[in-house]
Amino acid sequence: MKLKIYPATKANQTVEVEDKIFKVAEKRKLISQVVQSQLANRRQAIAHTKDRGEVSGGGRKPYRQKGTGNARAGSIRSPLWVGGGVVFGPRKNRNYSQRIPRKMAQAAFKMALSEKVKNNRLIVTRNLQLKEPKTREIQGFLEKLPIEEGRILIALAKTNVNLELASANLPYVKTVMIPGLTLIDLLNYDYLITDKEGLKAIEEKCKS
Repeated sequence: MKLKIYPATKANQTVEVEDKIFKVAEKRKLISQVVQSQLANRRQAIAHTKDRGEVSGGGRKPYRQKGTGNARAGSIRSPLWVGGGVVFGPRKNRNYSQRIPRKMAQAAFKMALSEKVKNNRLIVTRNLQLKEPKTREIQGFLEKLPIEEGRILIALAKTNVNLELASANLPYVKTVMIPGLTLIDLLNYDYLITDKEGLKAIEEKCKS
């Protein structure tokens, strides 16, 4: 498979890519399963309730055993008392992580890439270099590409300070290093932009 290189010229340069990475049939159930596992792995247990051993107070019996007319009570930390411990409440040591086989995660990633190619949403450029770290520079760069309205993800093979600073003021543009590129990133953004070097890095990522 060949992908066109932008900005377009009379020569219409192309770059060869592997069909087994960029031309994979989509399986929505697999993609959904991988996304759910990745979101679960990001989740942190924040909610936390105190059980009766963690509630302060309760050092002595609140009142004598007999003669008060009340039910017998040994501690104000009892879950039966207002302000006492909580039974079966959420705990901060809960683990939400899910294990997903590496081959399944790679397959879903390739499917998302293939959908970008199929819908002409994967744009390969000659280079991603900007003269200055200015917002107008990246706006002018994006105007030369076949992009309609939508969110844009720029995948970098190596650090590009000018481009990262220039895109910081554009809420619809995000830069990401290719080793950290995830399936969720591909699904959250309408367009994926990279250069030939980045394309090779993506292929290597899919094989690792």
